[in-house]
Amino acid sequence: MDITLALAGDTMLGRDVADRLAAASPRSLFSDAVRDRFMSADLAVLNLECCISTRGDPWESPGKMFHFRAPPAAAESLAWLGVDCVTLANNHALDFGPDALADTREHLAENGIEAVGAGADPQEARAAVILEARGVRVAVLGVTDHPADFAVGARHPGVAYADLLAGVPDWLARQIGELRRRADVVLVTPHWGPNMTAEPLAYVRKAAAELLAAGATLIAGHSAHVFHGVDGPVLYDLGDFIDDYAVDAGLRNDLGLMFLVTLDERGPREVTAVPLALDYCRTRPADENERVFIRERLIAASAEFGTTVEEHDGLYTLHTGVPAH
Repeated sequence: MDITLALAGDTMLGRDVADRLAAASPRSLFSDAVRDRFMSADLAVLNLECCISTRGDPWESPGKMFHFRAPPAAAESLAWLGVDCVTLANNHALDFGPDALADTREHLAENGIEAVGAGADPQEARAAVILEARGVRVAVLGVTDHPADFAVGARHPGVAYADLLAGVPDWLARQIGELRRRADVVLVTPHWGPNMTAEPLAYVRKAAAELLAAGATLIAGHSAHVFHGVDGPVLYDLGDFIDDYAVDAGLRNDLGLMFLVTLDERGPREVTAVPLALDYCRTRPADENERVFIRERLIAASAEFGTTVEEHDGLYTLHTGVPAH
């Protein structure tokens, strides 16, 4: 039996997106067509790159410039979209401190959405969630390699932090192996690497290989704000999904993808990329002209991995020639 996962990247619902939520319906952030794509999948997972709360003060840390906080209506928007689970393992989960992080988990739970990657203690922050669809058990595990000062501790809340530049830590490899025995599919969703890069760095590629060796079935990364290439069961970066960010004229972080991955316990059987356009604080399907840029970028980004791209009816099917390196 196989199932289809809908996967989306950095989902920032704070700042001007939060203002839109305050003035309009929670259903206004995503077009009906985007929602239909999500609802067509058996399960949907994304990276929530903000907290959901009305409490807290901005996290004080040298060099931290951006703080993202969304109102409780953001959780309603994600529920309407059809999201089953989010990862909070990223560099914005603690933007407004531990109380806001606790509120985030509570608001998500109230709307039937699971969360991984951050919590009150190491056990909660590092815990996986096992989702089930059509009899297939999918373990979702979130981890981030930045920032170190967000790392969960025995006495303070935080994120599931791993210094992936130094390699996959033993605790993470062991956990993946244990999940492989408990679930049919293990999805690892790491927040890794710097912003605004067009391809994965060498240490990210090495970490991906180590995660696969530990037992991961599928890897869906994020952090760059720009989608990267696909290498077998590794989607190196899902790119952005919604935000209010400035647009880089060369990288075009306002044009992105969501992925529909059909897989079983052996790994992906089919990967389909859905082209998206990120209007200011709203996401919709890309139009014909926008798809030209997205298609060419996806072809170039995936070619080095032996992955080819075929277009049908405005969607892209990726054919991987070799397993992930």
